[in-house]
Amino acid sequence: MATDGRVDPVEVAARGLELSGMEYIGAILGGELPAPPIAELMGFSLVEAEPGRAMFEMEAGPEHYNPIGSVHGGIAMTLLDSAMGCAVHTLLEAGVRYASLEVKTNFVRPITADTGVIRCEGTVLHKGSRIATAEGKITDSAGRLLAHGTTTCLIM
Repeated sequence: MATDGRVDPVEVAARGLELSGMEYIGAILGGELPAPPIAELMGFSLVEAEPGRAMFEMEAGPEHYNPIGSVHGGIAMTLLDSAMGCAVHTLLEAGVRYASLEVKTNFVRPITADTGVIRCEGTVLHKGSRIATAEGKITDSAGRLLAHGTTTCLIM
């Protein structure tokens, strides 16, 4: 516990290393472990997970806007990085970590406060002993593609 009474995210991550990736992601999904602070900061949440797949949701609002009047691309990129990374994480053994080496994002449609709830699904394409790749898609409630991406992760 941090000195201000909040949960220390570094302590939570250390506890997570004692669990398999699926157990750790499942504990966050089930509320036994807190979501990482980035999720609260940006307003997204993990809503589904299974081996090789993770799904996040959020409702974009004006607080996410850039200077040109739409949701900042960094929101979509962070959501994709989170979903794809968590999808990889679900396949890791206890004590194993990963890091994103590369993330590529394609923006297909603008996201605005009027878009409503958006969903981001990450799916593992390949998991080797040192490298994993995944893809992700962000869609609106009608299933329209808003953005998509790929990642390469280093398994440590």
